[in-house]
Amino acid sequence: MSARQIILLLEKLVDLHKNLGELANSKTEIIKKGDIGALQGLLLEEQKLIKAIQSLEKERETVTREMVDKAGAADEAFTITRVIEYSSTSEAEALQELKDELLEEVAKLKDRNHLNQQLLQQSLQFLNISMELLVPREQTYNYERPAQPINVDQNAIKSIFDSKA
Repeated sequence: MSARQIILLLEKLVDLHKNLGELANSKTEIIKKGDIGALQGLLLEEQKLIKAIQSLEKERETVTREMVDKAGAADEAFTITRVIEYSSTSEAEALQELKDELLEEVAKLKDRNHLNQQLLQQSLQFLNISMELLVPREQTYNYERPAQPINVDQNAIKSIFDSKA
């Protein structure tokens, strides 16, 4: 029964990862549009899915630990590969398929998140350049010695013509 529980948990994990992948695709489009409000809402949905995945992963680890303990290999890792070794042929095939599908979804998600990260970095660079163009740095047009610090007394600002008339 433990292998069947793990199969059900893996099916749920695959579904959640697919949903997370769909959100990542939506996030790409939202980033391209620059819609901050929609991005914030999407991030909240993403956090809910991540919490659900973490919860299922803890449950999967507990069930896997129980199965490995029952098999008499308590000192081994609690991985799906170990569960496959201790399962019947039909269950092992189902577990292997789900494991492969989950790994594929995780790889897709990783690639999409990398793309989203690059898009966000480009957006930030664009904003920084835009800000620099809008607020230029103050430049002095007088010759100054580069080795000495500039002492500017704000109270003693003089005009071009310093005359005592």
